[in-house]
Amino acid sequence: MDVIGLAGIVLGVAAILIGNMIEGGLNTALLNGAAAIIVFGGTFAAVLVQTPFSVMRGAFARSFWLVFPPHYSLDELLKTLCKWAQVARREGLIGLENSAKSASPLARKGLNLLADGQPPNAIRSSLELDLYRQEDAGLQSAHVYESLGGYAPTIGILGAVLGLMQVLGNLSEPDQIGPGIATAFVATIYGVASANLVFLPLAQRLKHLVRKEYLYNELIIEGLVAIAEGEHPNSIRYRYESLKKGSL
Repeated sequence: MDVIGLAGIVLGVAAILIGNMIEGGLNTALLNGAAAIIVFGGTFAAVLVQTPFSVMRGAFARSFWLVFPPHYSLDELLKTLCKWAQVARREGLIGLENSAKSASPLARKGLNLLADGQPPNAIRSSLELDLYRQEDAGLQSAHVYESLGGYAPTIGILGAVLGLMQVLGNLSEPDQIGPGIATAFVATIYGVASANLVFLPLAQRLKHLVRKEYLYNELIIEGLVAIAEGEHPNSIRYRYESLKKGSL
């Protein structure tokens, strides 16, 4: 569990609330249902218009990576690949079928291709298609959050305009002026704060994790191709010792 990302959001919100209190403001004044509906409802609606549902679903599924990021260990991967290479040398490529049961989807497909006797070039081509497809899905998820971060401040300004229109339309009723002004400024706060504390940072975090996933899977492909080419386990180890430097 990675609490750094979640702690960053909490720290950012706390900084706003504490700063508001130091300035003499009441934090309850920052709670405004109308502003929340305008900003968050409008922001998500705008993103729904531009984004296919399948991409939206994938983006929200990956939002859990903020706290529970996928684990990518090159050292563990190296041990696994060397183990597979030893199995291939001892039992032949057909012996890798049992190893495929507990492997990741990409590795499982590669091991099955090895067991089927596919040539190295065919294995690389097939797995690279899956690799690029995974990377594209991850980057599209990050783009959803970038879009949320782009729309939120603008919708916040829209909420501010609506609030000021309410104020101007009720100048003869002083008791309506306060709520209108509150909606105006709170909507702006919601838009700017959500974009810069949640949506845009989450987009960048997703991009970083997608990059790690890409490199990890890329090394899986290289290892499986090396096994297909009949390389000795020690050769795979030496290759990975040089590849992993600066990768993850």
